[in-house]
Order: sequence, then structure tokens, then C-alpha cells
Amino acid sequence: MMFTSHMELALQEAKHAADRGEVPVGAVVVSKDGVVLASAGNRTRELSDPSAHAEMLAIRDACAALGSERLIGCDLYVTLEPCAMCAGVIAAARVARVYYGASDPKSGGTAHGARVFTHAQAHHTPEVYDGIDADRCEALLTAFFAARR
Repeated sequence: MMFTSHMELALQEAKHAADRGEVPVGAVVVSKDGVVLASAGNRTRELSDPSAHAEMLAIRDACAALGSERLIGCDLYVTLEPCAMCAGVIAAARVARVYYGASDPKSGGTAHGARVFTHAQAHHTPEVYDGIDADRCEALLTAFFAARR
């Protein structure tokens, strides 16, 4: 099967999040057959829910679409390195591969900070690919925060 990036859709979700006043992060879950199961942007402020990160919302919707708590063989595309909370859910859902754009040295949980997938307690470790469309992902975040300073 040929690799097809779904980061463009994740970026669209991130832009919609920014339009809502949310931190511009978007996520997409794709089935092992290449079908988009779910996509979402951050909604923490809108829902008054600190767990309403793009990854969490997309994973919830994808699990509901499949009728399973596991996303075996599925890929997750996200515009920002997942935090420790999201990385824990990614592992619990058994996501096969994570593709992310911008690194997050402050709050990341995969390559930075907690590095959830390297712990012995991690029940599952997905393949992780970073830097996918990183320039565009970083630019969106930079512009969002610059407008608020």
C-alpha cells in the first residue's frame, strides 16, 4: 500500500480550532484500509473539558465508528506532538502509527517530557514519525500565540 499523508486534513482541523479560539491542534484517525474514521480539533475551552484535545476527540470518534475500544492497525495524524495524557490513550487504543508535525519540548509526551511510549508500563508502543509538515504546523501555532501576546 502506498503511503498517503493525512496531515492536510489535520491542519484543516487545527485551523478550525484556531477560528474557535482554541489552541490550533488537529488530529485524524485513519483505518488500516486508508479510510478516514474521524478528525477533530481542540475543544477544551468550548467544552470546558481539559481532556478535549484533538487526539482524544478523534480517537473517541474513531472507536465509536468501529464499535471497539481498540484501533488496531489504525494511524493517527496530529499537528503537534501528543502530550502525556494523549500518548497514554494512544497506547491504550493500540494505535499502530503516530505521525505528528510540530515538536512540543514544553508539553510533549512522546519525544519530550514523559516519553510515555518508552516506559515499561506502556502496554503498547506505536511507531512514531515526527516532523510531518512541521513547518506548516509550527507556523500555525506561532501565529496563533503571537496574536495573543
